[in-house]
Amino acid sequence: MSNILICGSMAYDSIMVFNDYFKNHILPDQIHKLSVAFYVPELKRNFGGTAGNIAYNLSLLNSSALIMATVGEDFQKYVERLSKYEINQDYIKIIPDTLTAQAYITTDLDDNQITAFHPGAMTQSHKNSINFITEKIDLAVIAPDGKDGMIKHASECVKKNIPFLFDPGQGLPMFDKDELMLFIDQAKYIALNDYELQLILDKTKITLKELADSVEALIVTKGSQGSVIYSQSEIINIDAIPVKNPVDPTGCGDAFRAGLIYGIVNNFNWEKSGQLASVMGAIKINHKGGQNHTTQISDIEKLFGSPLG
Repeated sequence: MSNILICGSMAYDSIMVFNDYFKNHILPDQIHKLSVAFYVPELKRNFGGTAGNIAYNLSLLNSSALIMATVGEDFQKYVERLSKYEINQDYIKIIPDTLTAQAYITTDLDDNQITAFHPGAMTQSHKNSINFITEKIDLAVIAPDGKDGMIKHASECVKKNIPFLFDPGQGLPMFDKDELMLFIDQAKYIALNDYELQLILDKTKITLKELADSVEALIVTKGSQGSVIYSQSEIINIDAIPVKNPVDPTGCGDAFRAGLIYGIVNNFNWEKSGQLASVMGAIKINHKGGQNHTTQISDIEKLFGSPLG
């Protein structure tokens, strides 16, 4: 079995649903003095964070991962959850006198999101080191985390010859051109959504082709429009799995990445990896929160169209 290391955030997500559209309450010509209040009768606190979400979705695929993260003194509830799913916690460090990262997410009826994020202990992620991991790592994921930690862990992967997927997500704005160019040079794979793709191209001043040529594969997700995988030899368009009544997009990208990672470590071709990733995202979007969906391998295989074993 392959050892997957996920360096990223562990967080509690407070998810609120606004039963209207943000566009009806935000006036473009008054944006300079924005003051809005959204009535959200639904509120639920969920387990989240990129590392937690990816590891959870991998567990649904009967695959395990090592999580490297820094958390606060309020992490006990999450400990119990990870233990329930037998997810390795050996490299999760509790930082005294801090809180675990907290996200407050409001979603409207168009699935637009407004998020407020308190990083808490996540800013101390550089206090963890890949050098202390005893297991042989086959693939690492550098996901949104504390800035210094992301830079450090990517560098450690290079020194230890560990291939990694760079998945900057909402952490992308933290980095300047030179820092992003270093990540691009170091990574074997890069995963972005279409907004993040444009942001990284704008910041680095390189072209899409130059970015794609820098890595073995560039994976770009486009929500309900599917995804595109730019490999060294071809461009592969992956259709999204049709979902009649999507419930909540929170964590869909992490579910997608779990399917992608599973495909990489199991030597699937890129089309097959992308299809499995889409299946995992479709399963997630039918539930609120990043980790409230459950499924059986047989159900995944049915949507996927072939056995995973």
